[in-house]
Amino acid sequence: MDDKALIPHLFRTEYRNIVSVLSYLFGIQHIAVAEDLVSDTFLTATEHWSLHGVPDNPTAWLYTVAKNKTRNYLKRNTLFEKQLSPELRYTTEKVEELDLDLSHKNIADSQLAMMFTICNPVNSTEAQVALALNLLCGFGTQEIADAFLTNKEVIYKRLSRAKEKLKESNIRIEQPTLTEIHERLDTVLTALYLLFSEGYYSTSQNTTLRKDLCVEAMRLCALLLDNDITCKPPVNALLALMCFHASRFDARVNEQGESILYQDQDVGLWNRELIARGTYFLNAASIGTAVTRYHLEAGIAYWHTRKEDTVEKWENILSLYNDVLILEYSPIAALNRTFALSKVHGREVAIVEAEKLKLTTNPFYYSLLGNLYTGIDNRKALQHFETAANLTISAADKATLQRTIARLLELSR
Repeated sequence: MDDKALIPHLFRTEYRNIVSVLSYLFGIQHIAVAEDLVSDTFLTATEHWSLHGVPDNPTAWLYTVAKNKTRNYLKRNTLFEKQLSPELRYTTEKVEELDLDLSHKNIADSQLAMMFTICNPVNSTEAQVALALNLLCGFGTQEIADAFLTNKEVIYKRLSRAKEKLKESNIRIEQPTLTEIHERLDTVLTALYLLFSEGYYSTSQNTTLRKDLCVEAMRLCALLLDNDITCKPPVNALLALMCFHASRFDARVNEQGESILYQDQDVGLWNRELIARGTYFLNAASIGTAVTRYHLEAGIAYWHTRKEDTVEKWENILSLYNDVLILEYSPIAALNRTFALSKVHGREVAIVEAEKLKLTTNPFYYSLLGNLYTGIDNRKALQHFETAANLTISAADKATLQRTIARLLELSR
């Protein structure tokens, strides 16, 4: 049984905080020990609080129990203590004097160190994202499996292999040097980008939007900005992108969890505070001359927070997509570009460009073609929407497509 399933959702934050501090203290070789100690802490909390109620300061209670369990473990395991002593980040001669530093600063430092350790190129990007969810966000194996639409055993093996690779490579959990930041920051940002993307459009059959994944990606990105050595323009650009997308979360799905298309969204539900924050971070990202895909995608997302359907808006979006494709070609970016192309140069031009992509296994490809053909050739539009509905995994997306098909059939009568 996954011990993390026992942890009240309310205390996921405390779980990840204590795991990161203990892992930072013990070193990469003993992450499993850190996880076991924290899981035991929360098991104790579950049992004690069910009998005596939740204490006035639950966080302090958890931290105290975690400290005591760590001391007790070290006293019982003298061999572990000897193995661990070179890694300990405290100068103390006695286990009794060991005091875990669970201050906000040390938690932030440990999470930063863990972030750069996890995003080591010895592991695949897929494994890095799984580790980030597990160790930095406090997600259990079942939750990660649900997020990536696979089974628990696959994720368990993926996590085990990834941790083992870090051990075999003798990777240390420590504050990144300027050289490591230069070499590895892009990998860290890629992992956070993928984490947010998985939340923004979840592959889960039960939900399209996973806000919890997006919030964790934003939190970790903000953590990078809070540290002077990692507060770089690409980090600001990525957080700007996340803020702009997050600003429309409440307008993206209805009460049934079904997707609401951009043109049908209620502007009144857009979060203006997040739009303002995104604008602030995008301006902060403009320092220097380097332009990353995060800068360009944040620019595209910014224009999508302006609902007015103007020529200026779509010309800017199209230009930014052109720059994205020049910088780093992606079939999905090329597909998204065709919608902007239709707004600027007409749907007939966009259809020609879209059909060149031949993304015949992608439901969004057929959904876009369905939209482009609507009003030009409704028979073809229906065929494309039906193909999209057959290909899509998400039950919510299927429902959205079925509504579109029903409306188009009604119009065609």
